[in-house]
Amino acid sequence: MDIIKLLQNELTQEAATTRKFLALVPFDKPDFAPHEKSMKMMDLVTHIADLMSWTKLGVETDELDFATAPYNPTKVENNEQLIAILDKGLAESLASLAEVEEAFLEKPWLLRTGEQIHAEMTKYGLIRVSLSQIIHHRAQLGVYLRLLNIPVPSSYGPSADEQSF
Repeated sequence: MDIIKLLQNELTQEAATTRKFLALVPFDKPDFAPHEKSMKMMDLVTHIADLMSWTKLGVETDELDFATAPYNPTKVENNEQLIAILDKGLAESLASLAEVEEAFLEKPWLLRTGEQIHAEMTKYGLIRVSLSQIIHHRAQLGVYLRLLNIPVPSSYGPSADEQSF
């Protein structure tokens, strides 16, 4: 089984689904959140778009240390810019994966803030976690859209907005 090709296919499929969601983000509601503990709309959607580049991050680095590389999301003003971040991350991640052999994915990768270790995993593990994070946060975005009465697109089959009964 070619794990590299499978990961490339999965990234491409998840990007296509995510693109549909990001196209619907209402930029007139950047601070919307369904709960005080929830991320604000713009924080959530830029995080979703940025996550597509984490495969490249995992291939090209051995760790991410927030103490030396704090997260600074790109400021976006419209859906096209948001989707461009996603598409750039996808293209770079696919290209990075094309340059490695499957055994390379077994190398360790670390997420930290200084001495505080958040996660230790393999490079493959980071890619899987980043895909899971995209899916998880995209589902959160679906809730935001639902609460704003914006029809939710399909992910893995028709959404309630696309079904006819």
